[in-house]
This record gives sequence, C-alpha cells and structure tokens, in this order.
Amino acid sequence: MHEEVVRARGHENVSAEHASTFEVTSDDWLTPAGDCILAVEADRVPADFSTAFVDACRDAEAAITVTVEVETADGETLGERVEGRGHPDLTFEGDRSHVGRTSDYVDDRTVLVGADAAAADFDRDFVAALADGGDVTVTFRVE
Repeated sequence: MHEEVVRARGHENVSAEHASTFEVTSDDWLTPAGDCILAVEADRVPADFSTAFVDACRDAEAAITVTVEVETADGETLGERVEGRGHPDLTFEGDRSHVGRTSDYVDDRTVLVGADAAAADFDRDFVAALADGGDVTVTFRVE
C-alpha cells in the first residue's frame, strides 16, 4: 500500500454538483462554474506524488481510495470516501489539480478512474462544511 496526503481548504463557491467527477485544486479561487471542485489551495498536486505511488496507480487492477475530510466550524470532522481503480495511462503530471472520474477518461490531472462517486454524490452536510471554508485533508491510498 502507498499513501499520499494533500491539505487544502473549502471555499464559499463549493457546490459539488458535478455528476461524473470530483476535483481538488491548488488554485486559490473558485467560481460557481467549478461544480466539481471540493477544495482549493491544495498544498500538493499529482506531479508531487512519489514514483512508487504513481507506478502502483498505473496498474489497471489497482484499488485506489480517496478519503476527503473537512473540519466544520464547531470542530467536528466530516468525511467522504471514494473508491476507484488505476489505469495504465495515468501520468500524475498535473501541476494544478487532482481529478477523480467515474468514467475511464484519463488526462494529466486524473488520479483515479471508475470512481464509485462524484461530487454530486457527497453528503450535503459535508458539502456545506466545504462551502464554509473548512480545513480539508485528502488522503489517496493505492493497493
């Protein structure tokens, strides 16, 4: 098993309404059109991940789990978990954002395919905490 951790924060424009993707970006801004984005100001991007992690994700049989946790205004931690798989074409060359996809589409931002959830599937209390600007921890695990 390999693991990578990214720290980010929510943003007032988080709506999490996209039906086929979810994203965490290193950008420090978000417009309402970014309906797949869960968090901004990520401290790491796919290009920062270790070679061992990337190599493990390039196996089509790899199980990739993404856990997103947000701290609410009252100090509670809410979390969502997405499971997907690897793909031989994953490059992890993205220098701005991490994108999980329910489809098999791959580009330099893609971190998993075949995800069992997209932004629109996340609990609305969780999304509200993201929109309140809570601190976010995203943990990527591959087995």
